[in-house]
Amino acid sequence: MPSTLPEGDPAPDDGMLPAQVRQGAAGRNFGLYIHIPFCAVRCGYCDFNTYTATELGPGASQDEYAATAMAELDLAAGVLTGSGLPQRQLKTVFFGGGTPTLLPADDLAALLRHAATLWPLAADAEITTEANPDSVTPASLQQLADAGFTRVSFGMQSAVPHVLQVLDRTHAPERVPQAVRWARDAGLAVSIDLIYGTPGESINDWEESLSAALSYGPDHVSAYSLIIEDGTKLAARMRRGEVPPIDDDDHADKYLAAERLMEAHGMHWYEVSNWSRTPQQACQHNLAYWRGDDWWGIGPGAHSHVGGVRWWNTKHPVPYANRLKSGRSPAAGRETLDATATHMEHVMLRTRLREGLAIEALGGAGRSQIAPLIAEGLIEPSAAFGGTVVLTLRGRLLADGVVRRLLPG
Repeated sequence: MPSTLPEGDPAPDDGMLPAQVRQGAAGRNFGLYIHIPFCAVRCGYCDFNTYTATELGPGASQDEYAATAMAELDLAAGVLTGSGLPQRQLKTVFFGGGTPTLLPADDLAALLRHAATLWPLAADAEITTEANPDSVTPASLQQLADAGFTRVSFGMQSAVPHVLQVLDRTHAPERVPQAVRWARDAGLAVSIDLIYGTPGESINDWEESLSAALSYGPDHVSAYSLIIEDGTKLAARMRRGEVPPIDDDDHADKYLAAERLMEAHGMHWYEVSNWSRTPQQACQHNLAYWRGDDWWGIGPGAHSHVGGVRWWNTKHPVPYANRLKSGRSPAAGRETLDATATHMEHVMLRTRLREGLAIEALGGAGRSQIAPLIAEGLIEPSAAFGGTVVLTLRGRLLADGVVRRLLPG
């Protein structure tokens, strides 16, 4: 969730949604994203809408945040019912940030309980929290599991101290296996997040991090290439020449290393940057994003999508809380996707998934690219002959280029 909000149309103060969102709603899954916008320190690469204690300013309090977020949960339930949407089960709840586990486990559990009073939890609901390895204890993880959480996603990023130092990460490498063990003892599924391409990271460093993460036996691994965002500390260091620039060839080599080691450890890709042991252990919440389902984003700067209408909340925790206290939606703007935008997003997102994109969803110009994409080794021939675009390993390295060729000019 980048810190810069998009431009869009004004959002109504009551948050009500247009009639079009009702069409097909019963066939779309519904989930919640709950943003916890607090961090102990700001990482040098981070462009997310997060705040340290010194950045919050007057009128914003971590102690009051759970109650404020509950007010938006109440608003969401009222808007969805008032807009004529059917009551649906919660299939996924994802607590992201920031560092959600900076809040007491009692607060996270209370938020989940409150959500479950508004929407029934599906029997197989996936309930995830992100966490830094140094922000949890055996007791806090057990408390979350007892409250109904099913999964924790640890931000490991690297196992190499000098890489962690460049990223401004606060945990020691040895804390990660300890936190994973605590999560396992509590009965939680475990995902590990990694970043590759940090300035100064060698291929050996990256393979060391991969091997370490995989040795902990996670159910799921996300591996993202480092993107240097304007306005971050790392971008400023790069401009000053203190760290080397990003190298696309280096990123490609590290992605290939990731695929090789993941497969060797029984992890299989299901999205370009994500691997899981089984299809059932894929992140169901993120799959809902990629499949175009409905979700409501709770919290400052959070984004939501329901039935082709997308909106985003005001960024800072103070105006966010003040709008809710006055009974108004915290949405800062919204947009309604037209048929062209919906098609573009469908092609872009489904192409990144191992389950692939139905060729029949493409226009004539896109379908005309299937044969040359097969010839160039970018999509799987057998899948294409069966009517689906599925990227090869080389295609995953060039996924953006494949998408551009499948879409009209």
